[in-house]
Amino acid sequence: MCLEQIPPLSFLQDGLNQSVLEGMLLEIRKLKLIFEPSGSSRKTEFEVFNFAGAGGVALALYNTDESIRSFAESSMYTAYQKKWPLYLSTKNTILKTYDGRFKDIFQEVYETNWRSKFEAAGIWNEHRLIDDLVAYAMKSEGGYGSLGLMTSVLVCPDGKTIEAEAAHGTVTRHYRVHQKGGETSTNSIASIFAWSRGLVHRAKLDSNASLLNFTEKLEAGVWKNDQGSRAVDPRIQISNVCLDRVKRDDYVNTEEFIDAVAWELRKRLLGSSRL
Repeated sequence: MCLEQIPPLSFLQDGLNQSVLEGMLLEIRKLKLIFEPSGSSRKTEFEVFNFAGAGGVALALYNTDESIRSFAESSMYTAYQKKWPLYLSTKNTILKTYDGRFKDIFQEVYETNWRSKFEAAGIWNEHRLIDDLVAYAMKSEGGYGSLGLMTSVLVCPDGKTIEAEAAHGTVTRHYRVHQKGGETSTNSIASIFAWSRGLVHRAKLDSNASLLNFTEKLEAGVWKNDQGSRAVDPRIQISNVCLDRVKRDDYVNTEEFIDAVAWELRKRLLGSSRL
């Protein structure tokens, strides 16, 4: 698939705000789940599984309505600010109660606080089964790239506090290659955008037009690089070729990529290029 643009999706899994308790069970024993009400009601006890043989592992998972509602508000705030449609993905065909609660609360928050705003902006909120959403994303123009293209922005319900981070699993492996004197082609787009997204938010909070101008030109310089420079992983996806067929002339190394972005940013800051 040729990647021409980022698909207009906000992909949200249902477990982002959860807390968990996990452990290994190395003995033969019963695993039980006990619900003990605060009033005079009798506690309810469920036998989850009776472990035998070599034992196994277990996981307990919970969430609160307040946390799910905050998650919904944050998601819809972000989608509205970006003018992107919002998709909630769950597995409510299997986890009918747990994932179903996310689906119901998301719809409630949307109907109460966001429907009119979304419709005025020409965007929408939709729940899809995770299998369906993955298929939809694959069929859409564009697609999902590597970790080097992924930046997570976590937004509090009030819209004032955010955390921007890069999900970049390749850096450690590349650094080991660098330590051995090898050439690396580390895609730094995610790391750049982790910083720029935080700076954009800071600029908006402070009404700092100069800082906002800098970050907008930085991001524009990354995506609209006149030299067409790309690190090896997005080049593979755009060219729709396998790694062993990529030639050295098809991509730039880490330093060349950064230099190309810096050159584009410098041109924009000096006023010789529009956003």
